[in-house]
Amino acid sequence: MEPVSILFVCLGNICRSTMAEGVFQHFTKPGNGPHHRLIARIDSCGTGAYHVGDSPDSRTMSTLENNGITTYKHKARKFQISDFTTFDYILAMDDDNLDHLVRLRKRTLKQNNMQDQELGRVMLFGDFGGKEGEEVVDPYYGSRDGFEIAYEQMVRFTNGFLKTLEDQAAGTEQ
Repeated sequence: MEPVSILFVCLGNICRSTMAEGVFQHFTKPGNGPHHRLIARIDSCGTGAYHVGDSPDSRTMSTLENNGITTYKHKARKFQISDFTTFDYILAMDDDNLDHLVRLRKRTLKQNNMQDQELGRVMLFGDFGGKEGEEVVDPYYGSRDGFEIAYEQMVRFTNGFLKTLEDQAAGTEQ
């Protein structure tokens, strides 16, 4: 199996998708197990342009730092149509962003007369956490505990997604 590229997507790209990216980078860096061989690229973005150019929310960063993830850096960006061809997996944090990406992907396929396999797969990241359809509630307007809950979800989802990739890799090697 060739290494895959993953894009995490939420609304503003300063809380949930950046936390997912930070956790995923940490879990797949060399020295943290064999997962780094499965991954070509990791990024995050938002479906909205509310925070383009901003750093992640300070509560996201402090939650990551409290859990030993101290080297993560990112500047918010908005999802671009080219992301469909750049990334193998486009993982949404909630149903609203998932629906937006699915509609955009269908439109892109139709407008460009493309085949389904020519664009990255759009999925809900929470489907990899053991509870199908699990969303990450946006912690932006809440208290610090929302960021802790989101972190726990990102760890669970990351482990589930990496297991899926490992199973796929094992299936192609036999």
